[in-house]
Amino acid sequence: MREIVLDTETTGMDPDDGHRIIEIGCVELDNHVPTGRHLQLYINPEREIPLDATAVHGITDEFVADKPVFSQVYTEFMEFVKGGKLIIHNAEFDMKFINWELKQVGHDPIPWTHVIDTLGMARRKFPGSPANLDALCRRFSIDNTERTYHGALLD
Repeated sequence: MREIVLDTETTGMDPDDGHRIIEIGCVELDNHVPTGRHLQLYINPEREIPLDATAVHGITDEFVADKPVFSQVYTEFMEFVKGGKLIIHNAEFDMKFINWELKQVGHDPIPWTHVIDTLGMARRKFPGSPANLDALCRRFSIDNTERTYHGALLD
């Protein structure tokens, strides 16, 4: 069974407010085991990145200035995720952005039937406990002390 663990970094919280994807990270799994294949795309959002967003992921306007725009990389992204179930922590957030961007280039959205949300799984398994990635790393003794910023591939 092919799965793609996916995360994004964005300029803000909502594409309907003009925010855009600036990084997509994907890791391929085969029967829940990493295959060694991954995809990391940095994207020029064609807008300024607010300082509060840069404080989260460390991505600056200068860094993405020479990166391709979404319309130039979406086919590479779609080819990588094709045929795989998407595993996403807080999928509602990431899919809102991905499907908004796909709509802008005239592509059909990725259906929810192709997505598994690990945030919902964590909340069901550990009701009342924090379910963000940092809390889950602590719960499962995953060392993330080297992480300074959030990153789509790193997270």
